[in-house]
Amino acid sequence: MAIKSDRWIRRMAVEHGMIDPFEPGQVREGEHGRVISYGTSSYGYDVRCADEFKIFTNINSAIVDPKNFDSNSFVDLKSDVCIIPPNSFALARTVEYFRIPRNTLIVCVGKSTYARCGIIVNVTPLEPEWEGHVTLEFSNTTPLPAKIYANEGVAQILFFESDEVCETSYKDRGGKYQGQRGVTLPRS
Repeated sequence: MAIKSDRWIRRMAVEHGMIDPFEPGQVREGEHGRVISYGTSSYGYDVRCADEFKIFTNINSAIVDPKNFDSNSFVDLKSDVCIIPPNSFALARTVEYFRIPRNTLIVCVGKSTYARCGIIVNVTPLEPEWEGHVTLEFSNTTPLPAKIYANEGVAQILFFESDEVCETSYKDRGGKYQGQRGVTLPRS
């Protein structure tokens, strides 16, 4: 299994629709000046956060239960900026929609710009033949409010191509998050 280069990422995005919308280069400037970079890097792709957020709140004193998740534990926000309360978290999604090849596994890691501010980005691996918007979790580990910028880079996607095709893909299993659009809450 080898990590894939910028050439492979560009080819797969253009010829096979692996990433949509796709940015072939690394963008560092936007309409209003400097942005947190996104797009194709040497051995990865920096994804952007869309402007749809679900901010965790405990106003209902709910218990967080992954088998029976209460959607009332979140406040919905559509904005260019999301402020995450201290020691809390928010969910968002990528701008990009992904279609993962059958022989590829994707691992996502946070960008250092956010990590150095105490903001952790978590995404589970994207399995072979999964497709959808990636749901992002931002954990604010600090005692201060933290800011997330929509339409700017938040995490890096790394592509690993296997030397043999898997027997059963995420699509074959009928995975519960297949084809997700928007910010997707836990499903049991």
